Amino acid sequence: MDRLREQTAMSAVVERAKGVVMALTGCSADAAGETLLQRAKAARHSLLEECWITLGELAPAPAAGAVEASAGIGDPRGLPSDVPADDPPDDVAAALSRLGRALVRVDTPQDLAGCLLEHLAPDLRADAVMIYARRPAGGLELVGHAGIDEALAARWRQIPPFSGVAAVNAAATGRPHWLEDFAEDSRRYALIGEPSERWRSRAWLPVPPGGDAEFCIGVLRGGDGPFTPRDRAHLLGVTRLCAGRLRAFATRREPPAETPANAVTALFEALPVPAMLLTPVRGPAGEVEDFRIDAATAQAAGLLRGTGGEPAGRRLREYRSELPDDALWQGCLHTLATGEPYDGEPFAHEEVVDGVAELPTYSVRVTRLDDALVLTWIRHASSDRQEQRLADLQRLGNLGWAHWNLATSAASWSSQVFTILDRDSARGPVRLDDLPPLALPDDRPALARAVERLIHEGRPVDAPLRVRTARGVRHLRLVAEAVADRDGTPVEVHGFVQDVTARRRAELALVESERAILTQHDVLQAERTLVARLQHALLPLPGQPVDLAGLRVEVAYLPAQSGIHVGGDWFSAIELPDGDALFVVGDVAGHGVDAVATMAQLRFTAKGMVITGSSLTGALSRLNTLLLHSRDSHGTATMVLARYQPAERCLVWAQAGHTPPLLLRGGEVTYLDRPRGTLLGATATPHFEEARCRLEPGDRLLMYTDGLVERPPENLDQGLDRLARAVAADPGDEQGSLGTLLDAMLEEERRDDVCVLDIRVPKAPAREGRRPGRGRV
Repeated sequence: MDRLREQTAMSAVVERAKGVVMALTGCSADAAGETLLQRAKAARHSLLEECWITLGELAPAPAAGAVEASAGIGDPRGLPSDVPADDPPDDVAAALSRLGRALVRVDTPQDLAGCLLEHLAPDLRADAVMIYARRPAGGLELVGHAGIDEALAARWRQIPPFSGVAAVNAAATGRPHWLEDFAEDSRRYALIGEPSERWRSRAWLPVPPGGDAEFCIGVLRGGDGPFTPRDRAHLLGVTRLCAGRLRAFATRREPPAETPANAVTALFEALPVPAMLLTPVRGPAGEVEDFRIDAATAQAAGLLRGTGGEPAGRRLREYRSELPDDALWQGCLHTLATGEPYDGEPFAHEEVVDGVAELPTYSVRVTRLDDALVLTWIRHASSDRQEQRLADLQRLGNLGWAHWNLATSAASWSSQVFTILDRDSARGPVRLDDLPPLALPDDRPALARAVERLIHEGRPVDAPLRVRTARGVRHLRLVAEAVADRDGTPVEVHGFVQDVTARRRAELALVESERAILTQHDVLQAERTLVARLQHALLPLPGQPVDLAGLRVEVAYLPAQSGIHVGGDWFSAIELPDGDALFVVGDVAGHGVDAVATMAQLRFTAKGMVITGSSLTGALSRLNTLLLHSRDSHGTATMVLARYQPAERCLVWAQAGHTPPLLLRGGEVTYLDRPRGTLLGATATPHFEEARCRLEPGDRLLMYTDGLVERPPENLDQGLDRLARAVAADPGDEQGSLGTLLDAMLEEERRDDVCVLDIRVPKAPAREGRRPGRGRV
């Protein structure tokens, strides 16, 4: 399919070239084809190259001597003297043949630039290609580029007819310009690019060469050095091949513009205001690319920024290169498409009048005239600006002014007052004493009294009122004062009406929010007090360390500091009937009354089960069932159960998703290996195991809840490491050492409850047996 498409495109080029030959010589189609073949053989061209060259030589022949004057000598082919007359080398001929075949797939000047860069980069070390079209006023417009970014293309899209630009000179003289000495070229020309050192050598090639060129192709190279004769032959061959393709683009892209009638031009010359007549310049797809200035008044030239000179015949973007990003551009397109006038925002323009700088304000208005646009500048007087500022003030502040004449009962309002009161302006304003009936019934008496005092006593008014409109109830503010005559009698009233609905609604919402917060705070505070009392009743704390089964036990419980809820952390430390000691630490998920109730249920049930002979794992399994099937349960809980047997100094323990106990022995800190255990209330088929640990004299065992080690955002392992370091740093067994440990671990605000059992094995043997009054915590 690709080959068929290429053959079809090549056939179209050949047929167009044959038609040119037939039109010029009057021969038949076969004879025209034979002529093209003979020319191609004589010039060592392919048939397709010869067809492109034939199509590119359709430009009107230059006047006698024009080529010779521009090139220096006459040339039988109409080429300048620096175009090599010899046949190009074989490799150049092959490259031109490949380019000729590639041109059939080029549909736009942008595609052509990319195609040229692809063919010239390997042989000529080309880094960028730019294609400019020459405009009637002498300037250039960038129609295609490759190898440069869009920002640079936008800055150099329009080039005024300055003699200091090599591309403009090449197009005007019809002679190629070879820029091969960067230092010298920088002094002679304004070089394209930023920084310009990016391209050290350049070639600007007029298309077609030898006369007034319609296009100019730029080949930019990053390396230094001259263009060799072979390079020049290659590039000049490229321009001859591209001439026909570029002329086809120009014909399709921009149809000849009609010259505005002399009457229109004369009319614009006579207008006393700055104005221009703009005609859209459309691209291949019909889109508007620019606007041509067909006529302009003398005042318009002073308001245009840019090159100066006569605006007629130039493009609007020559004066405003940033036009596509401007609101004026969108306004012009909208007016051209819909016919609706466009009024731009006011802007300041500095002018010098009689040697004095002024800063008047203008605005732009665009209207459609058939398929053209009329752009006018409107100068605003100082009074106009004041009125505009007053209108902006009323709109932004959502307020309007009002005036009442008490002697004649006449009233006048600004348009914003009618908008605020949702009143048809055709009905006119109301008298001052008729204003209270507009308010809601609840607000009428107070407003009537305020208006009465204003009219008869001249006392100013600053009163709130509510009115019902189509948008609902609106909250308004009326501020007015009276103007009295020489006798002190009020004769006029002036003031304003402001819509403060948004502010009033925000104030009411804030009041409601504060009221709700206070109510909620009281409820939560009452709940906290209840929970704290309940927890204290269920979980009493001993005032000093106690002895259990030969162990010294110290307990600490610290509630969370953040929030007002009390949590479900708890502990138990009791002596069992057989002389063993039971230690329990648990943590119920959540806070508040429910968590405390679940804590109490688990605490007393666990003690009861173990006292009546249940094993540790059996007690955990039954507690799990209790949480799953109790309506009053709080969901899930963690727990560690430990039974200490003093005869063997053996600690048997089990856990349900809880952190492991910490053991300090001989200055070395370790965590007991956790036996298997599932979080209570998480599954109906839990699995629990027991572990054993023999305690030695001088050992210290810590059982705790996660509030001691958790500190967001660090993970739990980091908290456990921090606890181990704190215990190792202060292993003392004196009374009060637990408080020192808590101070080291809880430096910041506590987010959760903290419960700790500090169990110590005395270094000296302790007398076995229960001590009355010290067997339960």
